[in-house]
Amino acid sequence: MIEIKNLTKSYGKSKALDDVSFTVNSGEILGFLGPNGAGKSTTMNIITGYISATSGTVTINGYDNIENSNECKKAVGYLPEQPPLYMDMTVDEYLDFVYDIKKASQPRKEHIDGILELVDITDVRGRLIKNLSKGYKQRVGIAQALIGDPEILILDEPTVGLDPKQILEIRNVIKELGKDRTIILSSHILPEISAICERVIIINKGKIVAVDTPENLSKKLTNDNKFVIRVAGNKHEIEDAVSSIAGIRYIESLGQKEEGSYDYIIESEKDVDVRSELFGVLASKNMPILMVKAVDMSLEDIFLQITDGDIILTDEEEAAEATESDEEIQEDVESAQELTEDSDTSETSEEIKEDEE
Repeated sequence: MIEIKNLTKSYGKSKALDDVSFTVNSGEILGFLGPNGAGKSTTMNIITGYISATSGTVTINGYDNIENSNECKKAVGYLPEQPPLYMDMTVDEYLDFVYDIKKASQPRKEHIDGILELVDITDVRGRLIKNLSKGYKQRVGIAQALIGDPEILILDEPTVGLDPKQILEIRNVIKELGKDRTIILSSHILPEISAICERVIIINKGKIVAVDTPENLSKKLTNDNKFVIRVAGNKHEIEDAVSSIAGIRYIESLGQKEEGSYDYIIESEKDVDVRSELFGVLASKNMPILMVKAVDMSLEDIFLQITDGDIILTDEEEAAEATESDEEIQEDVESAQELTEDSDTSETSEEIKEDEE
């Protein structure tokens, strides 16, 4: 488990991170998103101990990553955006070197053989890294992150520059690794995040602006006045009929998805429900509605809406209130315990427990 509290990183008067707090749960695959310069790589570099924070704390499995840096580094494997590969080494030589640098304690041969098999690069273990394809180099980068068997993996843009086939292969590797590890995955390929990650964190301008599952973020941002309909009939007649309805802001054609009918995105004015009138007008013209559904937001839509609109969807205030409430409860329990200890009554410990409850 990783716990980040009030993390700030300043470069002169500029803040790369501004009071960032979030938690990564054990066994979770977390998507970490943000525009270029938002603070993603800075956050990951601080978690790994590569750079220090101006203020705030990072705790990994209960260890502070500054005070107990060795324990934290053993628990974390890191793949930077540019893998730290030595091009004139073979894959075997390189992983042997990383094994020594990390002072891994696992049986060397069995450990490296297992990693080679896991990331599917056994067939190139004797080749020079510089002669490998981009996809295989990324796999070697993931392999070095796995040396020492860390329970946490931080992967910064692991599929950058790969072709669609290579992206799919690396995605499958990450899914396999996520079965028994905690993973933080940063990527600009948002469908990849949707396919792999259980939860996403979006950072913008050095601040956390959203923390939730893609599905829940979509629900929070979905516009109730915007929906898709499928109508049977003549295209121009449908559009004329719909456009005549008061309160409709705009209508956008999605083309013919089913023979004899057309799909449209319709958005009404705020707080105006046009569905009943829409049904009545189209029914009167013998143009039945075959489908009505809400507009589903992709992760890309969510990302753009949050980062372009400076929207914040974190529950920081609720979390703070919950924390204060927990502290008050703990204070009450401690006070009750002190009173119990000072009492000279002959109540049994079981009766005291019942009173406290």
